[in-house]
Amino acid sequence: TGMEKKEEEAGQLKRDCEHFRARLEMAQADCMGEKKEKLDLRQQLNEAKQQLLQQAEYCTEMGAAACTLLWGVSSNEEAVKTILGGTKAVKFFTITAQTMESFVKSLSEDMKQQDLDSDENQFVLALAGIVTNVAALACGREFLVSSSRELLDTMMHLLGDMKPGLCTKFKVLMLMSLYNVSINLKGLKYISESPGFIPLLWWLLNDPDAEVCLHALRLLQSVVLEPEVLAKSASELRDTLPFQRIIALSRSRNADLQALAKELLEDLKILEYEA
Repeated sequence: TGMEKKEEEAGQLKRDCEHFRARLEMAQADCMGEKKEKLDLRQQLNEAKQQLLQQAEYCTEMGAAACTLLWGVSSNEEAVKTILGGTKAVKFFTITAQTMESFVKSLSEDMKQQDLDSDENQFVLALAGIVTNVAALACGREFLVSSSRELLDTMMHLLGDMKPGLCTKFKVLMLMSLYNVSINLKGLKYISESPGFIPLLWWLLNDPDAEVCLHALRLLQSVVLEPEVLAKSASELRDTLPFQRIIALSRSRNADLQALAKELLEDLKILEYEA
């Protein structure tokens, strides 16, 4: 009786073993199927990434080429009027602001030198150049102040985000754009009343590049020479003005920078009279 019981238990164990073996084989088959599926998905993902990278490179290359051409065309007043008269002008400048911001965000923290010939660099420089040319015209300044303030805000924000000595050509083009806009009184008021505008100028005056300093001084001079705007900024200018830095620039070896700094020091005497 004991042996029969043991044999029955052994038989049950054997049946259980066969059941678990069958389940194991099914699980192994499922696992192999999932592995194959994952490998297929990974391959598809890599192919999609490669396609996306190629599309991004193509778009950047095409954008650089198209915008470089448009940069040249935008030096013609009639061409600018045609551009601004179209239905896509506002959208173009919105995308310009977004592209500039993305470019600056992509710069590495320890970046020492830019590849000036890269498509990305040429693309963003061409966009900044187009804005500069548009802002050089009265109709362009009015358009930017009235319909593309987001772009003006973005440029001021980016100028404050980039380290001294980095992207100097890009900085110069943005500063030229802002200076051109400042020729429009409404534009000057908007720029000068933007939060952090005066600290931004002081930040830019510490840039090691002479041309960046030159255009920062030109923008500051726009504020100083407009009585209505100066009246609102005089107190902050008087309290924070980096006279020593401007005096140092007035002794620069760069003749243009030296002349403008000396001229500005004369213009700034009005702050002393008002005080």
